[in-house]
Amino acid sequence: MEKYWEIFINGYKGYANYLWTEITQPTWHSYFYWLILVSVFFFVLEVVIPWRKKQAIFRKDFWLDAFYMFFNFFLFSLIIYNAASDVVVHLLNDGIKAVLNFDLQAMNPMQNFPLWAVLLIGMLVRDFVQWWIHRLLHRVDWLWEFHKVHHSVEEMGFAAQLRYHWMENVVYRSLEYIPLALLGIGLYDFFIIHIFSLAWGHYNHSNISISPKITSGILGGLIGIILANNLLDVHIFNTISFIGKIGVVLGTSSLAILLLSPIMKMMFNSPEMHIWHHSYHLPEERRYGVNFGLTLAIWDYLFGTAYIPHNGRDIKLGFPDVEDFPKDFIKQNLNGIR
Repeated sequence: MEKYWEIFINGYKGYANYLWTEITQPTWHSYFYWLILVSVFFFVLEVVIPWRKKQAIFRKDFWLDAFYMFFNFFLFSLIIYNAASDVVVHLLNDGIKAVLNFDLQAMNPMQNFPLWAVLLIGMLVRDFVQWWIHRLLHRVDWLWEFHKVHHSVEEMGFAAQLRYHWMENVVYRSLEYIPLALLGIGLYDFFIIHIFSLAWGHYNHSNISISPKITSGILGGLIGIILANNLLDVHIFNTISFIGKIGVVLGTSSLAILLLSPIMKMMFNSPEMHIWHHSYHLPEERRYGVNFGLTLAIWDYLFGTAYIPHNGRDIKLGFPDVEDFPKDFIKQNLNGIR
């Protein structure tokens, strides 16, 4: 027991130091500034090219969602998430060793994989696990009470992605992190996966509707930024010049437009698809929800939960009796507890 308590304390201290360093000493790996940068980017898009033109720039509950953004992604992680996840991962791995005499982390073949393969596998595994957990949140009544906080959004915008009950950090984030940790995905690898998922989650919830050519170009540009700054540890990018970095970003963006734009809507989630996940009115046969994908849309098409009956720009959002749901942060986060 003392071992796990030490892991918990070290996890707490490690994350606290990590967070303080990335705020006070910004680098390309500073999640704090990436969160702000991505948020400002989508805020500007919502101002310049809004999908729902009558929706206010500072929509209903905008500032509440902004607070959720920092609470769920920083404060809660600093207090418990990172440390608790480390403890659970060690307990699980120790249990496997005790029962099967097999050290899953030590024998993990991904330790010898190139970083790009680790990131690709990590992204796919994480998104697939998230998809099933998301379905669980809609299917199990007591979990749905927590998830109602996210679905209490009545006007959609990028920051709505980050409005969710603190219990989802315990259930959702821990369950998604465990398989990644057992696969050997470290904090640095998880950072890249997480930034990509953050950006795409902002996009899914944002008040914009843009061409697949633009989204595929942005995706290619993000990949170009990763390559140009050698975040994949590829030797050819070690000494690349600033002009060369721009060329890499433009090249990957152009290639993505050419190859991915025709199938972008089937591969990745979008505001046009995700708006139906937040629909107030759903058919009886789909009462447990639709369009559960967070980054990828392929899981919904594979498992028959994709649902886009028509343009959903102006549909009513929420759930039955959402009008009576608590409106402030404290009461929302007591929902499902009392």
